[in-house]
Amino acid sequence: MNPELNRLTEFLPRPTAPEQTPDWEAAEATLQTGLPTDYKELVNAYGGGLVDGYLLLLEPGCPNDVYDQLKTSAERDEANGSLWMYEDTPAELENDSARLICWATTDNGEYLYWLVRPGDDPDSRTVMINDESGEDWERYDMTVTRFLTAVLSGEIHSEILWDKFPLPQHDFRPARDIWNVCLGTE
Repeated sequence: MNPELNRLTEFLPRPTAPEQTPDWEAAEATLQTGLPTDYKELVNAYGGGLVDGYLLLLEPGCPNDVYDQLKTSAERDEANGSLWMYEDTPAELENDSARLICWATTDNGEYLYWLVRPGDDPDSRTVMINDESGEDWERYDMTVTRFLTAVLSGEIHSEILWDKFPLPQHDFRPARDIWNVCLGTE
């Protein structure tokens, strides 16, 4: 386990390990790029789920499709493509071969992405946050686990994310538990 994930577990209670981990090869083939090691370790440890009742950590192929990273990424590609026909593209995407891959969203409609450039190192990708209007962006040059640790510890504060996030007492609710509630099997 990477040091940032170890540190994150100090702030965010870790659920029982998921029964199944994503098929990372299939996910990377679908997304046509490698995924960051820390994200894989995070999802292997936590699974997809809800952080502090607000941030939805996405998981490739999650049975609860609200938390399916592959589905959400495809939807965001389409939505952003349509939006950027009429709105300014973020400066980071002015290179035609750069793109975004969504790894989290919020219940307010913000999206958290990796900035992916041809030949880049997946483990050093920039985290970008887009507000619900699609106009404002924030950029963080850090890994997903570093970003989550910094936000939950109060080291950084996003101007885009909800001002009540993070909560004083952190909580993680696995998508599989939310799914079971929806199905009435919990």
